[in-house]
Amino acid sequence: MPAEASTAPEAATLESEVEPVLSARGLVKEYGVFRAVDGIDLELRAGEFLTIFGPNGAGKTTLLSLLGGRLRPTGGEVRVGGEPLDFSVTRWRRRIGVVSHQGMLYAHLTAAENLRFFGRLFDLDDLDERIRLRLEQVGLTDRADFEAGQLSHGMRQRLALARALLHDPELVLLDEPYTGLDPHAASVLRSVLSALRDGRRTVVMVTHNLTQGLRMATRIAVQVRGRFAWEGARSDVDAAGFEAFYHRVVEDGR
Repeated sequence: MPAEASTAPEAATLESEVEPVLSARGLVKEYGVFRAVDGIDLELRAGEFLTIFGPNGAGKTTLLSLLGGRLRPTGGEVRVGGEPLDFSVTRWRRRIGVVSHQGMLYAHLTAAENLRFFGRLFDLDDLDERIRLRLEQVGLTDRADFEAGQLSHGMRQRLALARALLHDPELVLLDEPYTGLDPHAASVLRSVLSALRDGRRTVVMVTHNLTQGLRMATRIAVQVRGRFAWEGARSDVDAAGFEAFYHRVVEDGR
């Protein structure tokens, strides 16, 4: 018993000393008098998967853009690996992979050419092998020579995910990845996202899909009117009653 008691404080100390992969303090984004993001704090370590739910207009996409460095905050700070996001320095971008609504794909380039173009921007080694592995991972090996504009929405979404993972980022940001997917495409995406829960990567996903979002998460947040109306561990909520819980949190936060 004494030996067991002595290890708990030690484990807690070691965990507290681990640098968060992603942290935000007092994050604010204003558009005139409107606050799309209103004082959000968060801290995620390697292996954590945060799913952010919330109604339309809650500021979820804006928050994701702030975390990925695509928008400058009006106030507060974002750190990746303990390093503040500095718009004059680009090296931190290698640590982040982003899947957004835009997809960031070139319609007249093939699937493989899109990945090659992105890989060259990061001067990646073993690019041919990286491309092969990522296309295989998202189930697009047989579409490697198809132009992105010829692919279905679900296939483009998977190609965007392959692009986001090509440089093996430690932080992955996903904005509504399930939108518009048929059951097969959603199943493939679910398999890829499950593989990201490997203890190495940290993931933040924004989604309206309560079932899929809950299934993937280790942590959950409900964002309302620019703020986290609730945030906690996945184990703190009951899957069977989550929909009712979510709607109650949203109504209380309005």
